[in-house]
Amino acid sequence: MITEPVLAWGIPQLRDLPWRHTRDPWAVLVSEVMLQQTQVTRVVPRWYRFLERFPDPATCAASGLGDVLREWEGLGYPRRAKQLHLTAERVVELGGFPRDLAGLLALPGVGRYTARALMAFAFELDAAVVDTNVARIYARLEGRKLTPSGVQAIADAACPSGSAWAWNQCMIDLGATICRPVPDCDRCPIRDRCAWAGDGPDPATGSSGVSRAQSPFSGSDRQARGRLMRAMAEAPVRRSQAPEVMQRDVATSTRLVAALVAEGFCTPDGDLLRLPD
Repeated sequence: MITEPVLAWGIPQLRDLPWRHTRDPWAVLVSEVMLQQTQVTRVVPRWYRFLERFPDPATCAASGLGDVLREWEGLGYPRRAKQLHLTAERVVELGGFPRDLAGLLALPGVGRYTARALMAFAFELDAAVVDTNVARIYARLEGRKLTPSGVQAIADAACPSGSAWAWNQCMIDLGATICRPVPDCDRCPIRDRCAWAGDGPDPATGSSGVSRAQSPFSGSDRQARGRLMRAMAEAPVRRSQAPEVMQRDVATSTRLVAALVAEGFCTPDGDLLRLPD
């Protein structure tokens, strides 16, 4: 069992992250959505700022998507902001957050990780959270690549009843600080229980839930889309100016604008392009 050594290692040195000081499901959800593909150091100030603007689901739901996208600007992946806005609307309709897995999974954009994170970190219910850091730990412990159901089953079995909040935080920190893509095995509290322990090909490579290297941002469609959304956050943009703003040719700009419109991130208004209301 890895429970005792992980908790003994982790609890005294948990990273002091602001969302670890709350059990408000909205604040926890905002942190989890922001942390998807965004570094912790960038998230901390934006988490405070977002919650100051939208302190609860009702405030967020009553605001337009454009206002949420403006507040999200610079964090990337605006679909996350859109899903967060939809979730706020749904939570208001329900009169509060569900507390069970099925109910949380029914919320817009809430997947198996986020649902379990809410259960463990907001409601302190027994739920095993598997992010990319935790998935990497379990693949290495097992010494083999794992399927999605396989890694979740192993995590569920390892999660100690009544201690899910602390357990999951410790496992996330273990993966974030020691069992990293390039691990520091000498400092690992469970090295003697690890089937891999740094010897041979890394079984975490290609295992379920373990992140792969992202395609370059520079020169990508994501970068071009981001330029236009950043400009629209300041003021409407003339359609004829979109290629210059996006730094793309007319054909590429036209394609990207059409996609933004279809996804609900851009509203045509005559010759102007603006964020949605």
